[in-house]
Amino acid sequence: MATSANGFRDHFSGHAADYASSRPLYPAALYDWLAAQSPGREQAWDAGCGNGQASCELAARYAQVYASDPSAEQVAAARRLHNIRYAVEAAERCSLPDACTDLVTVAQAMHWFDVPVFQAQARRILRPGGVFAAWTYAKSTVTPEVDLPFGRLHDELLEDWWPDGRLDALNGYANLPFAFERIAGVPAFAMRCDWNYAQFTAYLRSWSACQRYARATGKDALDLIDRELREAWGDLAQIRTVSWPLTVHAGRT
Repeated sequence: MATSANGFRDHFSGHAADYASSRPLYPAALYDWLAAQSPGREQAWDAGCGNGQASCELAARYAQVYASDPSAEQVAAARRLHNIRYAVEAAERCSLPDACTDLVTVAQAMHWFDVPVFQAQARRILRPGGVFAAWTYAKSTVTPEVDLPFGRLHDELLEDWWPDGRLDALNGYANLPFAFERIAGVPAFAMRCDWNYAQFTAYLRSWSACQRYARATGKDALDLIDRELREAWGDLAQIRTVSWPLTVHAGRT
């Protein structure tokens, strides 16, 4: 993990390309719902954009997207579209002017931020009635047999390797402040991927805890559960559905 001069703790830049290729995709229905709540579709700000996954979906629904992340490596790995403007900057110091944006999103990243400072920035740049949405996910499910070694890796073997902030993601941001008027009736959203064994384990290796373990020990954390996980999966070429429930916090200014 790198720490920049401004205090940003970078858990992902060292494997930005692998991270981008191994992450599940958020459902299109989530972006459609957010656009329907938005007072306009002129501009969205995707804070902590990482590899630009959410930014590109927003670009299909908004005229302009401002996508920011403090990691230059993550931004460099992001897909370029004509109506996305990328910026390497902290979410707590957004350079957008006041009241210029219809939607602010933060996808699986708010637990790394100084949340009150970030949300003050979001309130500043949102137009009246603008929408703020933060979402997160934690552990996936496959089958009871696969979930058993998965849980042992996630909860026990890598327990001391997760960076600060992971607990907030596991708790669905229940303990983080929320400076907006909540939108009632947020639908239930989930991510699903149909993956073979190699794709699933590539996702596991993209975890920040696996990366920290590898850097510190020179070993692959997946070796700790390799036999058990392989036996649970069965035919390694077999496609299985991997699911992650999303927790979405949405509100207005």
